[in-house]
Amino acid sequence: MTTATLHAATLTAFSRKKRLTIAVPLVILAYFAYIFVSFDVAGLGDRINLNNARTLLSDSYSYKTHVAQNNRDGAISISVEGERKGQYPGGTAPDWVSLGDATVVDLGKGHVITLGPQVSYDIPGYGVVTARPNGTGVNAVFPRGDLPDYINASKNRVMIATDAGRFTITRARAEVFKYSYGWELFFFTLDSPYYGMGPVELARHALSGEAGAIWQDFWTNKMWRHGDVLWALFETLLMAFLGTFGAAIFALPLAFLAARNFTPLGIFRFAARRVFDFLRGVDGLIWTIVLSRAFGPGPLTGSLAILLTDTGTFGKMFSEALENVDEKQIEGITSTGAKPMQRYRFGVFPQVLPVLISQVLYYLESNTRSATIIGAITGGGIGLLLTQAIATQKDWEEVTYYIVLIILLVMAMDSLSGWLRRKLIKGDG
Repeated sequence: MTTATLHAATLTAFSRKKRLTIAVPLVILAYFAYIFVSFDVAGLGDRINLNNARTLLSDSYSYKTHVAQNNRDGAISISVEGERKGQYPGGTAPDWVSLGDATVVDLGKGHVITLGPQVSYDIPGYGVVTARPNGTGVNAVFPRGDLPDYINASKNRVMIATDAGRFTITRARAEVFKYSYGWELFFFTLDSPYYGMGPVELARHALSGEAGAIWQDFWTNKMWRHGDVLWALFETLLMAFLGTFGAAIFALPLAFLAARNFTPLGIFRFAARRVFDFLRGVDGLIWTIVLSRAFGPGPLTGSLAILLTDTGTFGKMFSEALENVDEKQIEGITSTGAKPMQRYRFGVFPQVLPVLISQVLYYLESNTRSATIIGAITGGGIGLLLTQAIATQKDWEEVTYYIVLIILLVMAMDSLSGWLRRKLIKGDG
């Protein structure tokens, strides 16, 4: 090759690389431009509702107490989150509610609401809003001037949302919503004799022989259902465990069938690998929907969905591990007169077992998260409770509770799988 030819080839190569260097960023920019247009990123700001976001966030670490008046008969009901399970017994109320001929609700910072035939809300810095709801409408009267942004009024409905709370008036009902920090009734409900007791007083009762009753009231809490939640966590863990280890048991013999160095006939290897492709090619959620139609909802359906998907994944990974074993170790075992099963036991498994265990334990940890979503579809585990709490759109502190438990469960599984890997693979504790 002459110098001129070499020079021309070098210039051509540099020119090709230069075009490629320019083309790749342009393709990436075109792709992002397509995403920007097709996903309507520009309109994202118009679709965001920051008020809803703030409400959901505040609901995650606070609770609402509802003070409601039936405008037809004047009956007053007070409950946590508006639930019957959290309703105050008749004649009782939190300390910021004064019951009487006219019920007075003190929201703090000068915000005072009075319930009765005529309801009123004294708003500091604005004035007093009054209403006399009846069959003709709310009949609200406001201070002179334009209504502030936090008041939404019509003939049949008035809603006032201030930093102190919310007040809604309709023809049939007047209701106050007061936000407070914490997860109310988390330990004991209002009908429990231990409600409102501090740790020291609870300890004193426990030491006096009431430990079983205290635990029973906590465990059977009708609002937070701690017993049901723990059982749901166990179901989620059981789905992940059965699905993962069941898949490993089925995948291991099939992996030998798919490994080139253990199955010389190509037709068997082809068939085994296509089975693996089919099983892992269908997402676990799709398997869940299909199996739920066949077997009905329940944790077993979720376990089978994980088993099918992971059988395909484990089969591929196990077969690749088997194809990379050191043949010399197997030949050494064979030279001693070992039978086929002994060759597998002492020549193959010691080489691949650390890889197999590591993969199975990792997928067990991952499937603990997946079982939450699968459980939401099959009607089992913590996933079902989570979707039910989300669907109500009012008890977001329960949603936070379930999410925290799921995170703790995943962290526990991560620590357990790490300990098992060190114990089984490296031999240390």
